[in-house]
Amino acid sequence: MSTLTINNFCLKHFDLNAKDEMTKYLKLINVELSDYTFAGNYIWLSTATGFYGIVNNTFCLFVLNSGELSMLLPPLGKKENTYEAICTCFEIMNSHNSRINYSKVEYVHENILEGFVDYLEEGTLIYDMLKDYVIEKKLVDYIYKVDDLIDLKGDSYKSKRNEINKFRKIYPNFTLEVLEKKKHANDVLNLFNKWVTDRTKYMPKEEVEVFLDGIYFERFAIKRLINDYENLDVIGLVIYIDDEIKGFTVGEKINEQTASIIIEKTDFEILGCAQLIFREFTKLLKEKYNVSYINVGDDMGFENLKKVKMSYRPNKLIPKYTIYQK
Repeated sequence: MSTLTINNFCLKHFDLNAKDEMTKYLKLINVELSDYTFAGNYIWLSTATGFYGIVNNTFCLFVLNSGELSMLLPPLGKKENTYEAICTCFEIMNSHNSRINYSKVEYVHENILEGFVDYLEEGTLIYDMLKDYVIEKKLVDYIYKVDDLIDLKGDSYKSKRNEINKFRKIYPNFTLEVLEKKKHANDVLNLFNKWVTDRTKYMPKEEVEVFLDGIYFERFAIKRLINDYENLDVIGLVIYIDDEIKGFTVGEKINEQTASIIIEKTDFEILGCAQLIFREFTKLLKEKYNVSYINVGDDMGFENLKKVKMSYRPNKLIPKYTIYQK
């Protein structure tokens, strides 16, 4: 196992061995952001280098990209330990990085941000502390009531109900199965490859290169998700038509009230498939985890993804912040 030593701090490589320790610290906080799980970070760090350490009794997750170190999450633990931990983590990053502006803490939930801003030594003004840092609001997570996504009641969900009804009428022989690695792994990867091919087929040429750059990371994430599926405390659902896979989705529990959907892909030439598997997977998540809310993550800044997620009428939009140094 590789390590990274900076200023006498030994950071361990972030792999499956970190799961139990990270989960222990996640239980000390109660946030509903999709980023605050082991599996969600583990699969997306497949093409980067993740390191972690315990700083001031908090779990600190770092990512090393192009030789520069930043934090993929704020320190995880009790709120009273957050302020000192963040300051120490900036010292660690600054000692390693070529410039201090590469040092940053991403995906900060507002509850943890309060711990950074409010937990100050007596006599210290918030204004004085903020002279050294910039706090920037970034993307938001889209969170829905489970029952809204299952019932799809009212005019606002009429188009969703119509899509599902059309799908059921055209493809009455569709089947749903809980995802199993041995049974479905190859089909899942084949569907993803088809999805990429279909997307590029209808995409303007000038957008293809940018799209494929992003897909490179997503392909590795899906492979890692499938390879380690049985060790990640996740659950998935697949949909078949005439024994041919047409969609898959995977999710997990964030906290006692909220589950998240990590990834979903469907054959977009099969109309209504996305709407149906989304609804059915919501049912499965409610049944398995007894949750009241579903988090589908952020829109990554893509306007079309934002429109889709807004069309399901989110109950809450939870912002995520990044802390920089001035």
